[in-house]
Amino acid sequence: MKRRTLLAAFLAAGATGSLGLRSVQAKTGQMRIGITPVFLDNQTGFIDRWRGYLESRLDRPIVFKQRSTYRQIMDMLLGDELDFAWICGYPYLRYQHALELVAVPLYHGEPLYQSYLIVHADDRRTGSIADLKGRVFAYSDPDSNSGFLVPQYQISALGEDRETFFRKSFFTWAHEKVVTAVATGLADGGAVDGYVWDTLAVRNPELAGRTRIVSKSRKFGFPPIVASRTAQRGDTLALKQTLFGMANDPEGVLLLRELNLDGFSEQDIALFNGIGDLIDALSMG
Repeated sequence: MKRRTLLAAFLAAGATGSLGLRSVQAKTGQMRIGITPVFLDNQTGFIDRWRGYLESRLDRPIVFKQRSTYRQIMDMLLGDELDFAWICGYPYLRYQHALELVAVPLYHGEPLYQSYLIVHADDRRTGSIADLKGRVFAYSDPDSNSGFLVPQYQISALGEDRETFFRKSFFTWAHEKVVTAVATGLADGGAVDGYVWDTLAVRNPELAGRTRIVSKSRKFGFPPIVASRTAQRGDTLALKQTLFGMANDPEGVLLLRELNLDGFSEQDIALFNGIGDLIDALSMG
């Protein structure tokens, strides 16, 4: 009962924003960029500084639009309510026909990251996801590669039913909240973006230290910044150049340091083949 009460309170606190009625904005010179707390959570101050940086380099208004889920951001991209967005490689592949790859972050010098399977630090027995059968599990977002697709694939690889493997599972809608759910005992295990966990280990070691990494997945293409197919070509090129130049700009370097990233790079769709393999294996395209 205590766990159910805590879970209800936890999810209520994480529910930010709502779908509402779609309103199509007229383009007024603003560059509209979508983000979610799945990836950038509790970073209002940083977002304001990044907005100022981009506006000064691009010489035009920048509007960051934050929504609670990747699905909401994808609906806005496909509905011409956004020009650009920072999303996961999973929805990028699913909707590649309607999107253009703009830039991919560099983490530890590579455009790659991993999914971490985590449990509470006091749990010294769990050695793989197989040991979490019949327990409570936290996912980040149903359109997240590291926070949903990877553990779903791991369960399938065991020959188990993905729908009944866990006694209970739930979505936290942010990778940091997966860590919080496991650290506080709301979940026995969780799947989290390894970059987010690594960054928390530096920025909030008390929280990350209450969890233990059980295993790390293979490396996948890092969550990319993409453009809507309706975004103007000049805007896309200008944003690319600005993002690529951050690593050579003192102010840009400070912002990258806040993100715990090395820079942004140009890549092609082949970078995300590993995610495509999981989608094909699970027939979730």
